[in-house]
Amino acid sequence: MEAAGAMSARRSARSHGAYVALLRGINVGGKNTLAMEELAEIFVAAGCSEVRTVIQSGNVLFRASSAVAARVAGEVTKEIERRLDLCVPVVLRTAGELELVGRSNPFLRARGAAPETLHVVFLAEDPAATALAALDPRRSSPDEFRALGREIYLACPNGIARSKLTNAWFDRVLATTSTMRNWRTVLKLAELAREQEL
Repeated sequence: MEAAGAMSARRSARSHGAYVALLRGINVGGKNTLAMEELAEIFVAAGCSEVRTVIQSGNVLFRASSAVAARVAGEVTKEIERRLDLCVPVVLRTAGELELVGRSNPFLRARGAAPETLHVVFLAEDPAATALAALDPRRSSPDEFRALGREIYLACPNGIARSKLTNAWFDRVLATTSTMRNWRTVLKLAELAREQEL
């Protein structure tokens, strides 16, 4: 018979979902540097478990209760500001949400766009319909974008470096916080988050 402590631990693990934190404006090993170990420590101190950093551009996988997940973005941002004097927004997605993003790219489904031209802008909140209507589809032709929920899918055939579809523009027009990832990174994070959820 399983011990009561072990049963409790298993129930606790199942109640803690898998999440991905997407940090903006910070690199693990580049400009605005924060060591991987230090970044992981910040998430552990905020109440997260099974924390690991992925790819050196501010991606953190972890498990947490819904209560911890609801406050972790704000706590991590405050702690990074205290340590580095940098304002680093944090956007969260559950493993399930990220998996859905990986299946929903309209540019792949509609016409099979080249994956290397694709990016996703992750928004902290659902944008207002009036704000979405204010986004100019001709801002950065031939670049295109499609908004679906809290994600904006980008197709930038000339590369993202030349595009005017920037985080700053989306933040200003949509009155929210955003962070961008290329399509390859999105799929990798979705795969790792799915594995962590099991």
